[in-house]
Amino acid sequence: MERNVIVAGIGGQGSILASHLIAEATIKTHDDKYNIRVGETFGAAQRGGAVASHVRIGETVYSPLVGKGKADLILALEPLEGLRVGVPYLSAEGMVIINTKMEIPVDVKVGAVEYPALEDIVGSMDDIGEKVITIDGSRIAATAGSSKVLSVVMLGAAFASGLIPVAEDIMLDVITQKVPPKTVEMNMKAFEMGKEAYFAAADNKELAG
Repeated sequence: MERNVIVAGIGGQGSILASHLIAEATIKTHDDKYNIRVGETFGAAQRGGAVASHVRIGETVYSPLVGKGKADLILALEPLEGLRVGVPYLSAEGMVIINTKMEIPVDVKVGAVEYPALEDIVGSMDDIGEKVITIDGSRIAATAGSSKVLSVVMLGAAFASGLIPVAEDIMLDVITQKVPPKTVEMNMKAFEMGKEAYFAAADNKELAG
C-alpha cells in the first residue's frame, strides 16, 4: 500500500497539525509497518501565506514530498490553496475535500493573484481528479466551539473518506494527546462533525448524479 496526502491551507489554519496527526496515528495503527514521511512547503508569510503539508505512507516511501500527479487525497482548508496544490499534484483517481470558506491569501490581498469563483475551483478539481467533496468546515468548526478546530473538522472528513489508513480509536487518542487539554472535548466534537459532514456531502453528490 502507498498513500499520498496533502493538507493545503494558509498559515494559522492548522495544516501542519493535521498532517502530523495523520502521520502519528498511522504509525501507531500499523506498528511501524510502513515508512511515514512528512514534508512542508511555505509561502512568503507564515500567517496568511500558503502552507502545504505532505504526508507519504508506504513500505518503500523515502521522499517527504508527494510526486506530481500522485496525490490520493488533497485536504483543502482553503479553496484557492486547494486549487494551487491540486493542479500539479492531484492524481486522476484522487479525491479533494474542500472547506468552502474563502480566506484571502497574502498574494491576493496585494493584487498579485485573482481569486476565482468557488464553483470554478470545484470544477477545475473535478476535471483533474475523480471526486470532489465540499463542506463548510469553518462553520462546522465554529459550531463545535472555535474556528481553531477547523483542521480537526477536516481531518474527520478525511477519515470518513476511507483514504486515511488509521484506526479511529487511535486517531482520537492521538488528537487527545496533541491538543491542549481544555480543548479535547471540543476537538472530539469537531472530528465527529467533520465525519458527518463528509457523509452528508457524499450522499448529496451521489443523489445529484
